[in-house]
Amino acid sequence: MEKRKAYAFYLDVAGEVLIIFSFLILFFTYGPVAKEEVAYQVRQTLDKSIKTKEIEPPNYEFSIVVPKLSVSAPVFASVNPFDEKEYLPVLQKGVAHAKGSALPGRFGNTYLFAHSTDAFYNVGRYNAVFYLLGKLEKGDKVYIYYNNQKYTYEVTDKKVVPPTEVSYLGKSGRGNTLTLQTCYPPGTTLKRLVVLAEMEGDVSFDFPLKY
Repeated sequence: MEKRKAYAFYLDVAGEVLIIFSFLILFFTYGPVAKEEVAYQVRQTLDKSIKTKEIEPPNYEFSIVVPKLSVSAPVFASVNPFDEKEYLPVLQKGVAHAKGSALPGRFGNTYLFAHSTDAFYNVGRYNAVFYLLGKLEKGDKVYIYYNNQKYTYEVTDKKVVPPTEVSYLGKSGRGNTLTLQTCYPPGTTLKRLVVLAEMEGDVSFDFPLKY
């Protein structure tokens, strides 16, 4: 009888440990997502001007600003999107520009990505910049700063595609376009979310040029 009680006790403890561990995995996997989601909803409620609010870029050499998402991050040029050893260290610091895709201001498609992570405990390190990318809708603005010039893009579409879909890396054939990519759903590597945008008008110089 005592052995049965002890056995039942250990089973209960093991069950509780598994439940706690499962909650921890969910917390570390989706906690950053929930945090960004709550912050986004608060901004939308308290600050109705968030979509047009001017946000300073981290630099004027190469960076991205998305007012609707309160995103402001540096971009690192010519990163191989097929080499984890090359792009993972970059994504700890900001957003990567896919090697071989067009640079801002040049004809073709500028491809920027912030991959999700390979493990739940790395979620906050690699994917925070584009967590809310799916919130972008047609007509939303994205600003790219490159070589002291500001380029304005307008979102035209967004899609969820398989990880094997790489056609968006190439030239769009429609002038100056922008593709933003992250993993989807946030915190996983199951699929890819791509947001497509087209450049608006001429290059603007509405900030002091730096030399």
